[in-house]
Amino acid sequence: MRERMSNLSSMLPRDRMERLSGWGESIHGMGYVYRPTTIDGIREAFALARERGVSIALRGAGRSYGDAALGSENIVLDLTRMNRILNWDPERGVVVCEPGVTIKQLWQYVLGEGWWPYVVSGTMFPTLGGAAAMNIHGKNNFAVGTIGDHIKAFDLMLPSGEILPCDRTQNADIFHAAIGGFGVLGVFLSLTLELKRIHSGNLRVTPLVVRNWREMFTVFEERLPQSDYLVGWVDCFATGTGAGRGQIHQANYLTEGEDPIPAQTLRVENQELPDTLFGVLPKSVMWRLMRPFVNDIGMRLINTAKYYASVRSHGHAHLQSHAGFAFLLDYVPNWKKSYGAGGLIQYQSFIPKETAQTAFASLIQLCQHRDIIPYLGVFKRHHPDPFLMTHAVDGYSLALDFKVTERNRAALWNLAAEMDAIVLAAGGRFYFAKDSVLHPSRLQAYLSEERVQRFLQLKRRLDPDNILQTDLYRRIFHEASPYNAASSSSQLPQPPAVGSSSRV
Repeated sequence: MRERMSNLSSMLPRDRMERLSGWGESIHGMGYVYRPTTIDGIREAFALARERGVSIALRGAGRSYGDAALGSENIVLDLTRMNRILNWDPERGVVVCEPGVTIKQLWQYVLGEGWWPYVVSGTMFPTLGGAAAMNIHGKNNFAVGTIGDHIKAFDLMLPSGEILPCDRTQNADIFHAAIGGFGVLGVFLSLTLELKRIHSGNLRVTPLVVRNWREMFTVFEERLPQSDYLVGWVDCFATGTGAGRGQIHQANYLTEGEDPIPAQTLRVENQELPDTLFGVLPKSVMWRLMRPFVNDIGMRLINTAKYYASVRSHGHAHLQSHAGFAFLLDYVPNWKKSYGAGGLIQYQSFIPKETAQTAFASLIQLCQHRDIIPYLGVFKRHHPDPFLMTHAVDGYSLALDFKVTERNRAALWNLAAEMDAIVLAAGGRFYFAKDSVLHPSRLQAYLSEERVQRFLQLKRRLDPDNILQTDLYRRIFHEASPYNAASSSSQLPQPPAVGSSSRV
């Protein structure tokens, strides 16, 4: 099948061929990129794929870390030019957007009238179509759930060209499967979202230092009832009695009347992240200055310095803009380039509250033992959601950033397999938006065979010719797919070589 697609894809226009990467830039693929601006343009792409016998991968801003938005040797449908806000009701806080609208466009459009998206990611640049397909969560997941919990309805185009209106009562099974369905059931044409009323452009943020894993979990549980947002940073280099040490940031909305100048703080220009550091150094060059420190020695020093700086700021509340608090990943443009040519992967696991502390401690100990230590650890609290392919649990997540080099690549993929075993033993789950390394044998172990087969049967109904495929879908779902003869293998997938395609 792959050989047949490769031969037929050679009939596609060569000038459409582009090298694409996951956001972490550790995985790449060559695809034939089309950028429609209309519904008819999407239909034409599906007709072309059917005529040429190739598949289509949907791509928004390409902010998934791994291969979720890649379609090697096939058509990649980039939807970023379908970026209109179609309707806005400032009285009810309900907005209708095309799939290419970014989180940045959305919050800038509605902020001045006192609204903010319920759920945003750590960067403002993902598209809403991509955010819905991955069912993103934020630092307030424990309180408000995922973005899917605030999508009221959407129109979904199937590969046949049929358009299905979906909400919690009409086509409800498709509604709950396409949200979090990583873009292989259909194309979001429009999404209707509810937003959060806010009374200030600022949040009250309180930093709290924690000395170990026990304190991290204890403070989180104590602060949950009084917080609108909670996020923890973990020093993954710390060992012994200091293992799990780090800092928690609690943030709360200001109530009506607390902000004496809301009309000012709600202005977009007062939310923008600064372009310079200390008013002098352009942030656009900072990744170059960071690169000499993005190694084990440098990051150990940075993590240690950050921890002791957090001790000094413990408990001192301050005001911070919504954008400043929410979009930490955007403070340094292109910071990922500081990781070097091999890029990075993020390994994020979601583990029930009963087993999370032991499991996370074991994960970090394993990384330290294998001498492949994550340079960043981010800790969040979650609760379950009703979506079919959900990653959520009543528990916690730990997101770990690993530098990828040609030298450590195979060992890192093997480490990830060992980490998977710890996560699964603890009843944990994984998140497709962050994944680069999950083996197909792990899929049913955490989602259950019944859930996976229900999703794939729905895909077969909506996409009988299996036109919608991504590299992630082929990597993880091939063995379970009803389109393919079942096969099994005890071999772990080998990591793609540096600079190679992510094809499986």
